[in-house]
Amino acid sequence: MRGRTAPLLTCLLAVPALALAPGTDPGIGDTLSLSGIKSGETLDVTVRKVVDPARPADYFTPSAGKHYVSVQFRLKNTGTAVYKDSPSNGAVVIDKAGQRFSSAFANTTAGPELPGSVTIRPGKSALGFITFEVADGSRVVTVQFAMDSGFSDDVGEWTVP
Repeated sequence: MRGRTAPLLTCLLAVPALALAPGTDPGIGDTLSLSGIKSGETLDVTVRKVVDPARPADYFTPSAGKHYVSVQFRLKNTGTAVYKDSPSNGAVVIDKAGQRFSSAFANTTAGPELPGSVTIRPGKSALGFITFEVADGSRVVTVQFAMDSGFSDDVGEWTVP
């Protein structure tokens, strides 16, 4: 019996090390499954593209010393409940210094904006850009998204190369 406990002990000691080993963080193109506050709320969220800088599509322009960054999200309802929300409220970009930037109501040439309010039935999806006003000189390195206007504790995070 002694000969069998050593390999078992080795395996048990290796499991925590594997769990703590650095892995690949989700990035652009990766899909994360997120849960909302209400029962049956589940989305598969994909960050499909980050456009930095994004050019304004109309007469609105970023404030002095800032520029637009547009992030394309795909939200697929994989839950059992209809998902009604304002996705831009739960989206944030973070720069290399750790500064967080909330969404701005702006249209850019990156592509169609995700509407301010969406209703997505189970099995259906929504696709569009959310735009952020970011300080000039800032480089976005992380995108975060949480359901229910950002009130869900289940927060998706993607690394931007």
